[in-house]
Amino acid sequence: MKKDYFLLHLSVFIAGFTGVLGRLITLDSAILVWCRMAAAAVIMFLYLRVGGLLKTNTRGGTDARGASLQRYKFGDVLQMGGVGMLLCLHWVFFYASIKASNVSIGVVCFSLVGFFTALFEPIVNKHQFSGREFLFSLLTILGIYLIFHFDSRYRLGIALGVVSLAIYALFAIANQRVGKHYEAKNMLLWEMVGGLIGLTCLIPLYNAFIPVGRIYPVGMDYAYLAFMVVICTIGLCLLQIIVLQKIPAFTVNLTYNLEPVYSIILSMFIFSEYKELNFSFCIGIALIILSVLLQTYYEIKKRKSKA
Repeated sequence: MKKDYFLLHLSVFIAGFTGVLGRLITLDSAILVWCRMAAAAVIMFLYLRVGGLLKTNTRGGTDARGASLQRYKFGDVLQMGGVGMLLCLHWVFFYASIKASNVSIGVVCFSLVGFFTALFEPIVNKHQFSGREFLFSLLTILGIYLIFHFDSRYRLGIALGVVSLAIYALFAIANQRVGKHYEAKNMLLWEMVGGLIGLTCLIPLYNAFIPVGRIYPVGMDYAYLAFMVVICTIGLCLLQIIVLQKIPAFTVNLTYNLEPVYSIILSMFIFSEYKELNFSFCIGIALIILSVLLQTYYEIKKRKSKA
């Protein structure tokens, strides 16, 4: 159990970099996500392909178990690809939120994922609604309000962030349901492929409403994209799939409320978004952290009682 929660918080720490990278990379949000998913799909395919060859040719030396490209039925691939499409849409709206406002707005809106999960999970998984989970989620909403007071300058960014997090809540629930049946690395590959194909089909429609402008990286974009793909995409998604196999989706999503803390601290130093931390800001962050601590405590307590 301790290992599972350590991996969960490690994934949250890594996720804290994604908002900052989204602001640093100069591409439109849809093109940024396309490049991210394309690079991740290619890297995962090569990794699994090479791992499969090692597994076939090894004579007692190298252990490549769990790193081979597996074959699935079309229906299985469609399921994993559909989950990837939800992830793709979440990323597009998330980075659009950051570019329409700032890093802090985009990542603090992420705290709403616990609220949406508390609403969606009982419907999707057909279990009883949890008043306690809903109450913990209200703490995060209050925290967001205290931080930003829903400043009129950030309305578009907040709206895009809310849509992003509603989609992410559905992704996490679907990822948990589907991920139980497939090996994590192969599932990540097909999620990237599914999201990439779906986004490729949607970009012409997207471009009709929001011109994407430049479609290729320049300068430091390559370095930022490399870090985003290897660490914040492949590494992070693998951690999320592994964690969601052991820990309930609501607990995972609520713990991700800590992501804004890391991202806001980074954006303070890189972009000078917050030169002063006022009292309202500190109370808002404290409420978000409190909701995470309370849910983690009750989840551990419930698991111990079951054991």
